[in-house]
Amino acid sequence: MNDQAEKLRKLVKDSKTFKKKTPDQSSGVNKKTRIVAVTSGKGGVGKTNFTLNLAISLNNLGYKCIVFDADIGFANVDVISGIIPKYTIADVLENNMKMKDIMIEGPVGVKLISGGSGINEIMQLDLQKLEYLLNEFQSLEDESDFILIDTGAGLSKTVLSFVNAADEIIIITTPEPTSLTDAYAMIKALNMFNENVDLKIIVNRVENEKEADDVFKKLNKVSTKFLDIKVNKLGYIYDSRSVLEAVKKQVPFMLHNPTSSVSKKVNSIALKLIGEDEKENQSGMGSFISNLRSVFTKGRF
Repeated sequence: MNDQAEKLRKLVKDSKTFKKKTPDQSSGVNKKTRIVAVTSGKGGVGKTNFTLNLAISLNNLGYKCIVFDADIGFANVDVISGIIPKYTIADVLENNMKMKDIMIEGPVGVKLISGGSGINEIMQLDLQKLEYLLNEFQSLEDESDFILIDTGAGLSKTVLSFVNAADEIIIITTPEPTSLTDAYAMIKALNMFNENVDLKIIVNRVENEKEADDVFKKLNKVSTKFLDIKVNKLGYIYDSRSVLEAVKKQVPFMLHNPTSSVSKKVNSIALKLIGEDEKENQSGMGSFISNLRSVFTKGRF
């Protein structure tokens, strides 16, 4: 694992495209935490597994990551990593705990925050508790380069709220027709509230590159034709027994078998995501907080 991580770091170091940004000391401008929502139109497509392993890959490249579970419960991450959180967002809301205090140490230094039952409560918060929560989110900016939000699946108000608040959105789909239909429904819902939304697509559980390309082309075709929106292909991941074996052992597949085809694909996706930082189109934590405040106080959905 260390050998592969070193190779990845060297690749980043040697590539201008993937050069990690540092604070601009002369201008006093600090780097912005990138808020990335990972979502799907339906459950069972590997969303949580991808999110945790992407965080591990980014961490191996030298980027501090927090995975925030914005689904009800933290059971999926528990299955993948064998880690059970003691505190959740509910403790922040009900007991005035600090966000940093409910974070737990995950694999290879990745930090985990459980939403738990507190996610349901967020949508009904009074202004005082809402501002406390938003301030606690703000405190995470110095703790991470990336915050990956693992949302629930589907088109619930809570899911759409967190997804739309993020600067970047990754939609996970599989080649199954029902998964594609639900992914399109998610794209349609997001496009209703932001016509300029930047949607990145990951096609999971494919047999080969051609199948991934075919799936992406179908999704992009209907999105362009009926919604006048183009989606962006971020990458694909093979269907592999390595993933199932890792889940059974409650170890992220990036750690269970770092040289597997799926691990290599996640590393490629991480590198591509890092490279997109060069666009300088991320608004950071301030924008995320502002968007959440707007959603929760004005009820856009």
